[in-house]
Amino acid sequence: MRSDKNTSAPLGLKVAAGAGLLFLHLPILLIFLYAFTTEEKSYQFPPPGYTLKWFAAAWNRPDVWDALGLSVRVASISTAVALVLGTLCAAAVSRTRFFGREAVSLLVILPIALPGIITGIALRSAFSFVDIPFSFWTIVLGHATFCVVVVYNNAVARFRRISGSLVEASMDLGADGFQTFRYVILPNIGTALLAGGMLAFALSFDEVIVTTFTAGQQSTLPIWMLEELVRPRQRPVTNVVAMVVVLVTFLPILAAYYLTRDGDQVAGSGK
Repeated sequence: MRSDKNTSAPLGLKVAAGAGLLFLHLPILLIFLYAFTTEEKSYQFPPPGYTLKWFAAAWNRPDVWDALGLSVRVASISTAVALVLGTLCAAAVSRTRFFGREAVSLLVILPIALPGIITGIALRSAFSFVDIPFSFWTIVLGHATFCVVVVYNNAVARFRRISGSLVEASMDLGADGFQTFRYVILPNIGTALLAGGMLAFALSFDEVIVTTFTAGQQSTLPIWMLEELVRPRQRPVTNVVAMVVVLVTFLPILAAYYLTRDGDQVAGSGK
């Protein structure tokens, strides 16, 4: 009989996996390390000493707070727009049949498949063509183009697992369209929308390329970090901010993973 016991992976495979993880995450660990260095102008390894003063310096920099506030506002509104549009697109594609449905699905996911510089150039050309001045809202519109895709992918996968008989049963019991959505559909797709919203927020928060073409004179936090690397005032402050960005983007992604890993357990999915 075949044994159900887990077998240990070969040593070579373990070493290869460890090397791959080290290659991916060592640069991030170095960012954390240099956030505590006493050296202000250069990166010495190992650092000559360690200090917490750069955290206080970052806290007292108004330009950091301005950039952070702009990034949070842009990411929040872009995510809200993406949740509405992405959910509606997913419902239309997954719950109805019409000519060109697959073409529509392809067009929805196209912005995230294209290189960011292409999307940025296209958006900048469009805004210039209709004489829209670059502002906070042009950044939001630019970010919403790819945030919609993230929400759509999560929502459409969950919609396809929901049995149509649930909606039919709700209608048979006298529920209108809004009640069916609120009490039947939304509880089943809620975690998928939450996960998609978290991923969209994380993507918008650390977006650089599209923002460069749509921001004008404004600086989101990633743009601020890029400018500080080119013309640094205090290098360790940039590392402190980068460490915060890593944590801010990592936590939503981790939460999204745990929210969607049991996504196959949807009411009616086995019917």
